[in-house]
Amino acid sequence: MARPNLEKYREMKPNELELEESETAEQIFRPRLQLSSGQSEGLKTLREAKKDLARVKTLLRASELRKA
Repeated sequence: MARPNLEKYREMKPNELELEESETAEQIFRPRLQLSSGQSEGLKTLREAKKDLARVKTLLRASELRKA
């Protein structure tokens, strides 16, 4: 069963995926700061954002390989 986020990302165009990649990278930055200051509330958010970023990057790379 595919994850809902993955289906959403597969429907996006490459330029939308690039925008999503930058937004997700920023979402990773904030919880990482919270963790370094001792707040563990952002741990789940950080993990999910990292997974989403990996999904987006994977789809972008697959798109590049299809073009080549």
